[in-house]
Amino acid sequence: MAGLLETITELSHEFGTAEYVQGGGGNTSCKNADTLWVKPSGTTLAGLRAETFVEMDRSRLGRLFQLAVPQDKAARESLVKEVMAAAVKSGGAGRPSVEAPLHDVLGGTYVVHTHPMLVNGLTCSREAEAACRRLFPDALWVPYVDPGYTLCMDVHRRIQDYRIREGREPGLLLLENHGVFVSGQTAQEVRETYGRVMKALRGQYAAAGVAMELTLGQPGSAGAIEAIEVQLRSWLGTEAAGVVHSAPFKVAEGPLSPDHIVYSKSYSYNGPLTREGLDVFRARHGYSPRVLATPAAVFGLGASIKQAQLALELARDGALVLQLAEAFGGQRYLDGAAREFIENWEVESYRSKQMA
Repeated sequence: MAGLLETITELSHEFGTAEYVQGGGGNTSCKNADTLWVKPSGTTLAGLRAETFVEMDRSRLGRLFQLAVPQDKAARESLVKEVMAAAVKSGGAGRPSVEAPLHDVLGGTYVVHTHPMLVNGLTCSREAEAACRRLFPDALWVPYVDPGYTLCMDVHRRIQDYRIREGREPGLLLLENHGVFVSGQTAQEVRETYGRVMKALRGQYAAAGVAMELTLGQPGSAGAIEAIEVQLRSWLGTEAAGVVHSAPFKVAEGPLSPDHIVYSKSYSYNGPLTREGLDVFRARHGYSPRVLATPAAVFGLGASIKQAQLALELARDGALVLQLAEAFGGQRYLDGAAREFIENWEVESYRSKQMA
């Protein structure tokens, strides 16, 4: 057990950098025949320690796939949460990642799930499925479904079909508008698969002439930026207690992935900066903007500096995903139903609060 936890901790730190995840995104796990150790929800990969992982009984966790669940989403998610909590072994601390059952059904001893910008330039694009099949014929492609129980059930079925079709376990899963799962029996196997994926994608972006660094505009003067910050604090009060800024860039016009919704909301403010404009935005979307774009700068806003920094970090991530997606026919935003599920999902609310 100690060796497994030491190895997955090393992998978590290795893939817990800004190249692979943002905020509390991504999750990792290791397993033996009886036990799954998985990252707690709302924690960072970079901050994990061996003793941080939540220890789960695999036989109890496996019951999730035999449940007769309610059709009502709220009732279903409540039941799933109860089953997962019951699978946590006594003495465990923290709430297991909602994707723990998905980790459990993957065949590898080690599983590393991340949301690299280079990968999501593909998965959030219009040509994602065709490009995945062309570049990674061994991968299991997963069209977008709501995360949590729905995703776990869908992937469980697709893995079973893959085993029958290919005669082996999938070690690489690419999820539309979400990210990548890599499963391996050894840490080296995980590293080699990630290396292969990132190398292939860098080659595609280079061939398409798409820059792999975010293109930034010329920032406004320090005085102009400070004046905007003062105005935002005056108009938005505690919702802009934290304000950070970046040189201008093209912000996303809609939600690209669950993490973007959780940390920077589905929509950014991108228009004339007036109190009336902010009121209209709030009335339309039900919240004040977390990301606000002006000719002088792009601002991240929040009730704290940390929340504002996360909002801006995910906005920059989304902007680079938009830029990269041009190599695969342009971006694909999440539809309204997918967006509303994330916005109203208790699990993501919990994760967001843990990172606040």
